[in-house]
Amino acid sequence: MSRWLGSLVNRAVLLVVGVVVLTALLVALIGSALSRSELEQQAENQVTTIAQLVASDLDEKLSKRLDALNHVAQGFTMSESAFAMRAKVLMRRQAALQHLFDGLYLIDAKGKIIAEYPEVLNLTGMDVSSRSYFQQASGQLTPLISEPYRSNYKGKPALMVATPVFDHQQRFIGMLGGSILLAGKHLIEEFSGIRIGKSGYLAIVARNGTMLAHGRSGDVMRPLEGVTPMLRNAMDGYEGTAQSRNSAGESIILSVQQMSEVPWFVAAVWPAREAYAPVTRMTDAFLWILLAVLLLVVPLVLWRFRRLMAPLQELGHQVHERHLGVRSNPVGGSGGSEIRQVADIFNMVMDERDDVMSSLAEREAFFRSLTRGAPIGIVQADVLGRIEFVNPVFESIIGLKLAELGGKHLFDVVSDEDRSAVIGRWRQTLEQQEIFRDRFRLQGPSADRPVWCQVMTAALETPEKVMGTITVVRDISHELEVEEALRDEQQRAENILGVMQDGVLMVDTGGVIRYANHAAAHFLGDEEEAVDKNVFELVDIDHEDQALTHEWFLAREDLDSLYVTLKNSSGDTLDVDLSMIHIRQGRQNERLVFVFRDDAERRREEQRLSWEATHDSLTQLLNRRAFNASLNKCLNEPSRPNAGSVLMLIDLDHFKPVNDEGGHLLGDEMLRGLAVLFKDSVRQSDTVARLGGDEFGVILPACGMERATTLAERIRAGVEALELEQDGRMFGVTASIGMTELIPTDHEPKEVVARADEGTYTAKSKGRNRVVITPAP
Repeated sequence: MSRWLGSLVNRAVLLVVGVVVLTALLVALIGSALSRSELEQQAENQVTTIAQLVASDLDEKLSKRLDALNHVAQGFTMSESAFAMRAKVLMRRQAALQHLFDGLYLIDAKGKIIAEYPEVLNLTGMDVSSRSYFQQASGQLTPLISEPYRSNYKGKPALMVATPVFDHQQRFIGMLGGSILLAGKHLIEEFSGIRIGKSGYLAIVARNGTMLAHGRSGDVMRPLEGVTPMLRNAMDGYEGTAQSRNSAGESIILSVQQMSEVPWFVAAVWPAREAYAPVTRMTDAFLWILLAVLLLVVPLVLWRFRRLMAPLQELGHQVHERHLGVRSNPVGGSGGSEIRQVADIFNMVMDERDDVMSSLAEREAFFRSLTRGAPIGIVQADVLGRIEFVNPVFESIIGLKLAELGGKHLFDVVSDEDRSAVIGRWRQTLEQQEIFRDRFRLQGPSADRPVWCQVMTAALETPEKVMGTITVVRDISHELEVEEALRDEQQRAENILGVMQDGVLMVDTGGVIRYANHAAAHFLGDEEEAVDKNVFELVDIDHEDQALTHEWFLAREDLDSLYVTLKNSSGDTLDVDLSMIHIRQGRQNERLVFVFRDDAERRREEQRLSWEATHDSLTQLLNRRAFNASLNKCLNEPSRPNAGSVLMLIDLDHFKPVNDEGGHLLGDEMLRGLAVLFKDSVRQSDTVARLGGDEFGVILPACGMERATTLAERIRAGVEALELEQDGRMFGVTASIGMTELIPTDHEPKEVVARADEGTYTAKSKGRNRVVITPAP
């Protein structure tokens, strides 16, 4: 079959036939679906109509008989004794009723039959007081149609239409009843001949699950078998039409119609295969016609396609000759334009191929010369893993020349101990189109001493195919010797860790301590035997009010100098400089190494240095750097529409005489007193700083110019009032204050400081000891 499909002619014929068949089948399926849908609707309507007619007819017949019987019973109004004496005479007069029932009975008030028709039934004198129809009629005193029952006449299934008889005082004196045999001419025989199609039938079923009459089998009064969900719903009062399945699993159209006179329903059944038979016949006819058309079309299409493809066969013969080298001239094509185009493309490809082969030869020579000077071993193999080229370094590793290695498989040079494992990993990696990396032993120059090598293999491939593999080999025997030396160094390091003052712990991914030096006991709460215990159950670690959990550390890489608070099992709280090294993260034997260093003294020193870096040592006020940082922060905060921030610069007047005449100690005391005055004059949220020798700055966030002016006047008056006494002489200074309001367009601190500074210059030029406001642009 595959050889036959190898021909383009056969494929084209198969394509044409496939399109024809597919189109025909699609049309047939759509037509069949549409026809079937229409037939389904017609069949359901037909079954529904028949079921409705039969149910209506049965209701009408039962209603007619009930009315006739009730009419006659109303004419029997007499005394109970007269009713008993005249019973037979009254029965003989009911000629009209005799044609409507299979049996007529007059029953006295005690349930005894006192007259019957026909008399051949020999039921006169029988007691029927236990019958449900007598008990209902004598109890309810209303006409009724009884449930089906087994009659006293040969046990035949029947139903009783009964109506009570009253005397002149409306007292119950007896009952007039008419029985109808289920299999008699008054019920079953009237609809048993009705057929739906050829095999469809009707059935009358009581809601209690009794089959009263079966139109196909003629069975009466037997339990209903194979109750389907639809029949079960019909017993609860449902009526309607739908597709269902009978007890044998056959698909049917079932219509259920409830009767109004009695708790029965009529079921009309029509097998689906018969209802949809026209569609099946039409589909069969269509398939035969399609087969005949194919038998005519296929030979014709095959002949025509072979004629069209003859030039292509000639072109193929020329291409084969050119490939074998028998033909040196370009190939030529006759026939359609497509065939000529193929010939032109082939000629172009052959020319390009010759150029590429020449280029590849040059590149191969370049590759071989380049790899000969490489410091690592290089092996080139074909797609089957057979060695094609090795460089001199690899020859020295293996101890064999290229002439001896050529044609051997890559795995032939792997040591026997590692070969099977390496083959499995190598194949799996290349199948996943990944680079193979591993370390294993290769057969070295000495048979009893394999060479440990680091090997990396990648596929040589183009977008069209895989051409082979390139393998890089590095001799790591010396590195392994170094690793052995490193293990010795590790032992020495453990000895050193044992005498360190810093606590060192190594834990696994579950937090279980695998190593702890002697100093670690101080941090763990004197836990001398901490190994195999969970470190996170022994200590709580917090950083910036955040509890650092086991999962938090596992998600991090290395940590360096993380300042944390550690609370151990003894209840001690320690300030710790924590470092962590995450070893082999996400791999086997993953470990966390913690180094705890007591950091309390360093933190105190750091806090002291931080305070000194931002404060003036003489006045205890902020220095210029901290002042600039606060001003920059204020400029970046959104301003309030009704209360802008204000910058105030204070330049002391006549401070030099205090230093020169009173001495620097007096000047320092004056500056400390002014610092206290400035801090007491402003709000706690305001910033006060010493910017230079006798220059101060105040930042008033969200203050407003009016309130800031009041504060400035208070400060100016306070400075003027401050005096110090020395040797009977009073020393004092005044203040030139410049102020400006910060506006949204201010972004650089130097712009705002320049405006406020302009105010201080203006104050000094106007005689000092005053407040000058420089308005914002």
